[in-house]
Amino acid sequence: MGKKTDSPNVASDVTSDVALSLAEAADPLNEPANIADAPSFDELPNLTNAPSLVIITGMSGAGRTVAMHILEDLGYFCIDNLPPSLLIDLVSLASLPSSGERRLAVVCDLRAKEFFSALNGELIHLQDRGIPYTIIFLDANEETLLNRFKESRRRHPLCEDAMTIAEGIAAEREMLASVRETANYVIDTSKKEARELRREIHGIFSQKSEQDELHVAVFSFGFKYSSPYEADIVIDVRFLPNPYYELALRKKTGLDDEVRDFVLDREETQEFLQSWRSLLKVIMPGYVAEGKRYLSIGIGCTGGQHRSVALAEETSAFLGELGYQVAVTHRDLPLAETLEELAVTDDEPGDK
Repeated sequence: MGKKTDSPNVASDVTSDVALSLAEAADPLNEPANIADAPSFDELPNLTNAPSLVIITGMSGAGRTVAMHILEDLGYFCIDNLPPSLLIDLVSLASLPSSGERRLAVVCDLRAKEFFSALNGELIHLQDRGIPYTIIFLDANEETLLNRFKESRRRHPLCEDAMTIAEGIAAEREMLASVRETANYVIDTSKKEARELRREIHGIFSQKSEQDELHVAVFSFGFKYSSPYEADIVIDVRFLPNPYYELALRKKTGLDDEVRDFVLDREETQEFLQSWRSLLKVIMPGYVAEGKRYLSIGIGCTGGQHRSVALAEETSAFLGELGYQVAVTHRDLPLAETLEELAVTDDEPGDK
């Protein structure tokens, strides 16, 4: 084991890192908030407008990190393994006007060793200053925790001097008993999958539905310019008739009514759209249930100018009608030919 570091130095280093992270988050244009303006511990008044604070704690192996990631997806600024003595400093930094409205989530657990014993006292300090907080305690039965440690092959944080994992779990449970009693929510993850934990935490901390949390990006593209590696779903619509071969439509795009009508009004397109919409109605709720937060759908034709553009717009509109948050873009449309750039030397015309 390495040499112990004096507590004041550790606290100072962590405070500096937290301050820098909050400042960068406050201003992405590299104009950080003035950290010196943050009130000191002794100067802190009752913070009735303090940011929302969630404290995640509980048994090692019960899902604390998963819970933190869920809250991060919900827009919380998250910090793992924060010494409890820094909670008020963190709140004061986040209360800076330039930090904006901020929701904070921190994981405080026995990995902090001697620092963790200060948690109960720090909770009293938070109450005295009118700082609201919510405690989530993640728990699981001994058999489940043992199996998780065996699967991960990680050492229990309390296992020292030949202590077994079972003994470490028992010691941790005893040390956390008082914190468990004060928790607002005790969540037993013994028989929960990650998606079930996500759904439970989402129900507690988000006013949005799980569907509202799924952001869908629909985009058109041209296969001639490369297939999109970032897409979760790729639809190839090159089987549909190509507007490029209609001279009146060649220099137009799928955003023009004439091209849109040419593509969408055809019998084969309507048959495709019927099946495509039916598929979307099946798979979209599944992605929501699995806790997916971002879905990318790429619709491609040869050049990304006609068919894919029209159908990407149609797909976006349909998903919007179903209540999803959708953004539509057209990756290769800037590469399309225009009336001023007529290419008369093309040996092999293609869908632009």
